[in-house]
Amino acid sequence: LITSVLTDSDSFQDLAVKIERPTYRKPFLGGFKHRITGMEFHNAGSQTVPKKRPDKGIEVFCRETQTVFEKNKLQQTINTTSTQMTKIGLYVSNMTDKIIRPGNYVTADEYHKRRLEAVIVLQTYFRRWHAINLVQNLREKKRLRLEWEAQEEVKKKKEKEEKLQSEYRRRQNPKTKEDYELLYRALEGKFFLKAVLSIWRQEETKRINENLTGAERKAALCGLLDQEAQLIASIGRYKLDTDEENRQQAILRFLGKCAQPKSWKAFDGKITEMDTPYTLRARELLEIYRSISMNDIPKDERIDVLLTLRRTVKEHDCKLTQEIVELIDREVDLMMRDVKEYNLEGLRKRICTLFLQYIKTPKFNPEVAKILKVPPHPLQLYKNVNFCQSCKNYLPSSEFAVPASSRTIGRCRLCCKIDNEARKREAFLKYRLMLKNLRESEADYQDGAKIVYLIQQQDMQYMVEKIWDCQSALSACDDLYDLVMVRWDKHHEWSPWNTILLTKDEADAHLKLCNLQEAYEAVFIHRINRKHIHAKKYFTQIPEMASILHKSGDQTNTS
Repeated sequence: LITSVLTDSDSFQDLAVKIERPTYRKPFLGGFKHRITGMEFHNAGSQTVPKKRPDKGIEVFCRETQTVFEKNKLQQTINTTSTQMTKIGLYVSNMTDKIIRPGNYVTADEYHKRRLEAVIVLQTYFRRWHAINLVQNLREKKRLRLEWEAQEEVKKKKEKEEKLQSEYRRRQNPKTKEDYELLYRALEGKFFLKAVLSIWRQEETKRINENLTGAERKAALCGLLDQEAQLIASIGRYKLDTDEENRQQAILRFLGKCAQPKSWKAFDGKITEMDTPYTLRARELLEIYRSISMNDIPKDERIDVLLTLRRTVKEHDCKLTQEIVELIDREVDLMMRDVKEYNLEGLRKRICTLFLQYIKTPKFNPEVAKILKVPPHPLQLYKNVNFCQSCKNYLPSSEFAVPASSRTIGRCRLCCKIDNEARKREAFLKYRLMLKNLRESEADYQDGAKIVYLIQQQDMQYMVEKIWDCQSALSACDDLYDLVMVRWDKHHEWSPWNTILLTKDEADAHLKLCNLQEAYEAVFIHRINRKHIHAKKYFTQIPEMASILHKSGDQTNTS
């Protein structure tokens, strides 16, 4: 309520004015404005409450008044017809009349017989059309199959040629340990790939023994031995060069690993990288090492690199840094005296070696402590060290390749490698690849397989050569590059007594089988079981294998 005061001469009167708030939005119907006072006046419609419609007593907005009910009803109309005949007093023309005579009566059997004959005709044409389509589909499938087989044949032939070319290149230009294994294997085997193919040791020895006797035979064998020694010496010289090149690459990979930033994967899949003071320090040392290792750079740039190295190592004062600074000063002095480049090679190698030792010191490069194989604390070396009976050195356990059937540590990897190069000259690359493929395939099952990781390279070689005779159990294919080991029963974990050696195509088809008893003959299954018994008898000598075999046997008996 608002109280307003009205004045009329000397009298005052208070009135109570009731204000009603509108419950709707008023429409604007126009108005006018006083030009002098600026007061605005609206039309009455915008200030007046709309008049309420009177109630008629009839419910207008309801369901019944807006719904139409429909009803369908069938009706039969009356159709009255009549026939007019000629009679007295009426003539009806018969010019348009037709005479209808009844035909032959068709029995139900005759009708069904005629329909059956018509159906047979339709089926004949349909079957002809269906047969044509079927033959065309079979012909198209045959064509596609033959094309696929031809492509696979060309693909296999191409892969084989590439494999031979790769082996040839690896023997001609060996870089890794596996390449030198192939090279020594070729030296021992029938052919040695040099400029031309020449018959080598075994064939030559056989020829000498068959054709020569007495002193001539001894002289020929001595000549063969001298030639073999020359070839081995040439291989050794080439190996020294490749070892030096590989060593430099290994050093750069090692330093690059130290300089890598920290990275992790976020929830949205993006990779986040972060540099720490330690990684920045390692990256700085890596760039300096690359600079001082470069050859054929101008004299001024070399001096700048040496001065940068000098400032870096002088941050720490010790015997190693003092020696590096002394060598840097010596090289700068010799360069100022115009000494030849080849006379400075030894000095530069000493600087690189000492600076690499500086980089590998955790005190000067903290990031390297996480990557060094040798722990910085000497007491940690006693926990995992074994003694090599051949070279008489104490080495970490990672330097020993212990087969699953061995009960002692034996010789280290380096001694085994040297002995293989001198005597047997076997190439283990194929068995390493086979074991790697087997472990990758077992990891895909994700059923907690353990036995496959106990098997070593020597065990794989024994199984392939002694148990499976280096050939596929189905097709007798003897190409080891095309052979793989898979599970005999795919529902159980892989083991030497649950495996089969097949080609890659045969292995894919074997793993798709659901019932081995129906897929293979009894004779073949019996032969595979005999090989499994042989493998089980050999590998039960291993304590870990024996315990696993005992557990699997108990589970089989209980089930």
